[in-house]
Amino acid sequence: MSIEQFIDNEVKSNDVVLFMKGTPQFPQCGFSGQVVQILDHVGIPYKGLNVLESLELRNGIKDYSSWPTIPQLYVKGEFVGGCDIVREMFQAGELQKLFADKGVAAAAN
Repeated sequence: MSIEQFIDNEVKSNDVVLFMKGTPQFPQCGFSGQVVQILDHVGIPYKGLNVLESLELRNGIKDYSSWPTIPQLYVKGEFVGGCDIVREMFQAGELQKLFADKGVAAAAN
């Protein structure tokens, strides 16, 4: 399986995917950490993929999205954006609306 096929499969088979530096439990950059905090705050379950484990994945996700930076958030197969976009959408209430519109429910606490 090529890296593009792997990424495509992850994006399409998970409702919410975050390509990040580090893991949700241990983010290894401030921008990835901010997106993790936002997703945890709104209670949305997601899959975190650590691009630091694979140079192929790190470069492949940038090519896949035509977006130069990491983290990258995908919801229901659609690229949402990086840290700044996710933070601005969250602050405006748009991120929560996106999840609702896409049928992604917060985890029950």
